[in-house]
Amino acid sequence: MINIDQTLQYLRESLSNYIENDVCQQILSKIEANNYTSEEIFISDLDGKEMDYLDMVLENELDYAKNVQNDKRVKELNDVYEQLF
Repeated sequence: MINIDQTLQYLRESLSNYIENDVCQQILSKIEANNYTSEEIFISDLDGKEMDYLDMVLENELDYAKNVQNDKRVKELNDVYEQLF
């Protein structure tokens, strides 16, 4: 079994705050089902709607992580955010 990328573990944790959203559930399902080994592979598997939703969530989560001065979380989430563009 392949271990999920650590960056995606942070993302999965952040997305769990938005689980009531259908798009969020789709994204989480992809993470769980595919055991991505990198954020690049994960991002390439998203459709436009999922990418737009993830963009919004990551902006919120990055702001929160910066406010609580969680530098590790900021770095990991920023790695995913950068892949969106």
